[in-house]
Amino acid sequence: MSLPRVYVTRTIPPRSLALLHAASDIEIRVHEGDMPPSRENFLAEIAQADGVLTMLTEKMDTEAIAAAPRLKVISNFAVGYDNIDVPAATLRKIPVGNTPGVLTECTADLAFALLLAAARRLSEGETYIQHGEWRTWNPIQLPGYDVYGATLGIIGLGRIGQAVARRAHGFGMRILYSGGSDDNAAKNLYAHNMALDDLLRESDFISVHVPLKPETRYLINQRELALMKPTAILINTARGAVVHPGALYAALKNGTIAAAALDVTDPEPIPLTDPLLTLPNCLIVPHIGSSTHATRERMGAMAVQNLLAGIWDEKLPHCVNLIVYD
Repeated sequence: MSLPRVYVTRTIPPRSLALLHAASDIEIRVHEGDMPPSRENFLAEIAQADGVLTMLTEKMDTEAIAAAPRLKVISNFAVGYDNIDVPAATLRKIPVGNTPGVLTECTADLAFALLLAAARRLSEGETYIQHGEWRTWNPIQLPGYDVYGATLGIIGLGRIGQAVARRAHGFGMRILYSGGSDDNAAKNLYAHNMALDDLLRESDFISVHVPLKPETRYLINQRELALMKPTAILINTARGAVVHPGALYAALKNGTIAAAALDVTDPEPIPLTDPLLTLPNCLIVPHIGSSTHATRERMGAMAVQNLLAGIWDEKLPHCVNLIVYD
C-alpha cells in the first residue's frame, strides 16, 4: 500500500516545513522556487495527491478538485480562501483549512503604516529626494494630512478592522464603521455604525477589511469614490477586487480623492504597465500584510496542522466548511 502523498505548492517557512517532514508515513512533494507552479504542473501533482497545501496563487476551482480523485484535504496558507471553490470541495466532503487569527495584528500594523505613509506622503518624499528636488526647507513643501483627530471609516469591523480601530484610538481618531461586527465589540471600540454611503461622506481615511465575495467585488467603484471627500485617503489591505482599479485610477488622477495606499491589487501581482503605478498619490506594496517572520511561521504551522489532520481523517483545527463533518 502506497503512502499518502501531500503536495505543497511553494516552499514554506523552515520550521513549518520541518514540522511537515517530522510526520511519519507520508510522501511529501514541494514545488521549489519563487514562482507558483504552472497550471499544468499543478493539476498533474494534485491528481496524485491525498492532501494539498495551497497558496492564494493556486486556484482550487471545480476543474482542480475534479482532477484530484484522491484528495482528502485542502489546507490554505492564508486566512482568506477566495482561491478555493469551497462548495465544490464540500460536495466531495473535502475539508478546507485556513489560518485565522494569527495575522490580525501584523495586518493591522501594515494598514496603519499605509495610512500614515499616505497621509504624510512618505513615498513622494523619498522620490523628491532621489530626484534632487530637496534643495532647502520650504514652508509649502509636500504638505500632507493630519491623522490625529481625523475621522477613520472602517469597512468591515471584523478581527483586523477592530485591530485597526484600536490603533486609531492612540491617534485620537473618531471611528466609524460599516458591516462586520457585533455591538459589544463596536461599543468597546467607541466605533459608530452607519450606512456605507454616510461613512464614505464623513471619513478622512477609509480602511477596507472585508473578504472578497460576490457581494463585495468592486464594492468601492466610481459611485462610492465620488461620495468621498476630495481630501480622503483610501487604504486597502483586504483583497484587490474589492476596489475597482479603473475607477480608483480615475478618482486619483482627477482629484476626486487625495490618495490611496494598497497592499492588494486587481489583478495581483499588478502589471508594470498598470496606470496606477504612474500616480504619485498611489502607494502600492506587494501583499505583505502578514509578512513578518513570526506570523509567517505561525501561519505555516497552522497550515501543516490542518493538512496532517485531514490526511489522517481527523477534524481540522481550523476548518472553513465544518459541514463536511456532519
